[in-house]
Order: sequence, then C-alpha cells, then structure tokens
Amino acid sequence: MYHEHPIKILRYSSKNIWLLVFPLLRNIRNFRIGSDYIYGWLRGAWFDIMIIGLIIIFGMIRWRFSVIELEESGIIHRNGIFFRVRTVIPYANISSITFERPLYLMPFNAVKMKCDTSSGILGTADMKLTVSRKLCGIIGDNVPDVRRSTLTNNIPKPTVMSVILFSMFFSSGLSGAVYIAAFFFKGGEIARSIISEYFRRISEGTGKVSAINLFRISDTAYGIGVFFIGAWLISFIINIQRYSRFSVSIDSRCMKLSYGAVTQRNYRIISSYINFVDLRQNLIMKLSGAITVHISCPGYGAGHRSLPVLLPVRREKNMRRELEAIGVFTGTGRDFRPKGIKNYWQYVWSAVIPAVMAFPIHHAVSEVFHGISEITLFAAIMTAVPSVWLTAVRTGAFITSGVSLYDDKIMIRCCRGTTFHTVISDRRKLVRFETEQTLFQKRRRACSVSFWLEGEKQKRFRVKGLSESDVRSISQLLEYNADESTKKKQSHA
Repeated sequence: MYHEHPIKILRYSSKNIWLLVFPLLRNIRNFRIGSDYIYGWLRGAWFDIMIIGLIIIFGMIRWRFSVIELEESGIIHRNGIFFRVRTVIPYANISSITFERPLYLMPFNAVKMKCDTSSGILGTADMKLTVSRKLCGIIGDNVPDVRRSTLTNNIPKPTVMSVILFSMFFSSGLSGAVYIAAFFFKGGEIARSIISEYFRRISEGTGKVSAINLFRISDTAYGIGVFFIGAWLISFIINIQRYSRFSVSIDSRCMKLSYGAVTQRNYRIISSYINFVDLRQNLIMKLSGAITVHISCPGYGAGHRSLPVLLPVRREKNMRRELEAIGVFTGTGRDFRPKGIKNYWQYVWSAVIPAVMAFPIHHAVSEVFHGISEITLFAAIMTAVPSVWLTAVRTGAFITSGVSLYDDKIMIRCCRGTTFHTVISDRRKLVRFETEQTLFQKRRRACSVSFWLEGEKQKRFRVKGLSESDVRSISQLLEYNADESTKKKQSHA
C-alpha cells in the first residue's frame, strides 16, 4: 500500500482556500489606520492561524485517505473521506500511461502520473496521481514497456531541425498570425490617412486637435499587429521547449516517447490501442515534400496544449519505409478518387468566388464613394490573398483526396481546413460510414463520403466528389470485410 507524494497535500489544501474569506472579513471589519490596528490584528492573529491550520490539516487528511495499491492484475486507487471512491485499472486495459516531471516538482523528486484507457470521461485521465520517483519506478515496472530484444531499429532519431520545423508549422497558425498582423499594420495607416483627410477638410483647428487621436489610432493598430506576431512567437518558443529532446523507441507491442526541456514527459503507448495513424501536411509542407506523423490513442495528446505527434517533420519519400517499420503499410495508391471539372468546382467554389469578386466590388464601390477607395482597395486585397491561398489548398485537396482499401486496412486522403490528412486505420476501427448527396451532386451522379473512426471522441474524415459507382463499391467492400462483432451504422442520403 502506498500514498501519493506529500506535495499533494498542498493541492488538497488548496481546494479549501475559500475558508480564508473569514480572516479576510475580520481584517476588513477591524481595519483602521493607525498603530492600534496592528496591535488589534496581532491579538486576533490566532484566528487567522487557526483557519490556515484547518486548511492544511484537511489537506493532510485527504492525502492520508488517498491510497494506492499495486496488484498483479492492475492499479487500485482509493480516495475520499466520507464517500470512498475506488478506481481499478487492469494493466491489460491501459492504452497509454504518462509520466511528467514539471520544473516545480523536480526539487521534491515528485512525478505526475496519468493513466488512460479507452473508456472514461472525454479529455480527462482515468487515473491521475502525484507520486514519488521511487513509486513511479515501481509502477513503471508493472506496466508494458518496450523490449530491447524486439526493438525496431529503422525508426530515425528526430533531429533538432525537424523539431524546429514542427514547432514552426504547428504554432497557433503561422499564416493566420502574419495575415492578421498585416491587416492591422496596414489598416492602421489607412484609417489614420482617411480620418486625417476628413478632419483637414472640416477645419484646420479640428485637425490640430485630432492629431493626438490619429496617432493613437495608428499606435493601437500597430499594437494589435505586434500582439498577434508576439502570440505566435510565444507559441513557437513553448513548442520548441515542449518537443525538444524528442526520442522514440518502438517494438511490436509498445511505443515509448519522451520529450521536453522544462517539463520532461515520458509516454508509453500500447500499439493495439492505436485507433489510426494520421499523416499531416499543410500546403508548404506538401510542396516541399515534408510530412509529420500523428497517432490517435486514448490519453496521448489529449490536452489542448499538446499534439499526438509520433514523428516530427520528415521527408515524405522516406516515410513509407519508416511507417512499415512500425507496422503501418500505406498500400499502393488511391483506389477511389474524385474526378471531373464539376467535382473540382465543388472543392474550390467557396474560395474562388471571393477571390474573383473582391476587386470588381472594390471598383463598383469606389465609383460611388470616391473618398473610401483606398480602404476598399485594402479590403479587396485582404480578401483576395487568403482566398487565393485557400483556392490553392482546395486544388491540392482535389488532386490528392481519395480512398484506398487493401488487406484489412483503410486509407483516407482528405483535407480539413488548410491541413491535408492521410489517415491509415484498421477497418475494424471504422464505426460509421456515411454517404451524402446534394441536389447538385445528384445531377452529376456524385457523392460525399464521411468515415467516422474509433476513439474517445470519434473523428470524422470526409471525401467529396466521389462517383456513385465508387461509393457503391466502397460500401460493398466495407460490408464484406466488416467484423460481425463490430457494430457499424450506415446511413445513405
């Protein structure tokens, strides 16, 4: 029988910090300026000390009733004073386990442990404990780990440059931050020039009075632009320290990942619980032949600040061999893909129309309102630039999207937002297959197909513009190879 690390007493005590409201009320009621206040406070200090003592004592009691038991079959955690909660996680049901050493816990030799299974509340660990390093080692000896005798040697060691590129591409939207910053930088100058001209026409005196306000408008716009650039830079620095010292080792049943400069994180992931592998790219990565590998596994990358990355940025031409080393086979190609100019239009119309209409609208408005031609031109440019970029992304999506079925695998190539996904999964992980057809698609005998894959939160991947015959073939192949024990829902619109 074990207890959590004593540092957890502070966490349990913090839940009763609201009791400090009573000393605060006493001090507010007796507050007076003068030496008498200090004397009066010292006389009643016993009350403040008693409240603080009660908070700490209650934390110690909570800690004392938090008990960890390690049995041959699993981990047991008992917690609670009046209402006892008993949590049991068998070792065989563990999908991933995380050991974290934040900087503030290092002096105390404490480790935060998170244990996850395929069940439980979404986005939260099934068991979360703060333990000593000694107990951490004992728990680590009981859970699955990579075996050196069966270690896969074909997995490349992530380089410093791959971590830097990964942090750059996945830090709070680089292109979005640059776009918003440019909007406020240039928008501030335009707003100042327009308002300045307006006041100049009214009167010379008003122009002098408004000069300070105009300066503030420009400074505010520049400040907002600098804020977005700074936010991206902070996100980039955080990701650099988060994913630095990245290492990965894999055998036939387990994956072991570790990374982090300030907060050291170690993950053990059971391969059989991986729902799918997700190869991600943005447009720049696709054009340069770079790719990053993510996985979907309960407990890994579940937090909003972390990504379920398995391998940072790698060359796409080498990826097939590296994926086969971990048991992921990418097949030979796309069996079913969108075709035809009409299906291409389905991909790009929402991006092409704003790009084409931006400047005609600018000219029409400026002909009527001559005084705002500069700001309408700026609005047209700021509308056209992301629309042209999005058109390029959607064009790439049309060219590369598709579905492949081989052996017991399914591979889905699609685009979500501005990110390209190549998803590889076992067919038994497919929990829902859905086809959709609009009136416009019906005329050209086309459909959109959505695949829902297993996970704590089911993931949807959608491929647009497939022909009805291809969709029918996919449906038949999935039904023929479906595991009878797996419940699948199919809906056809």
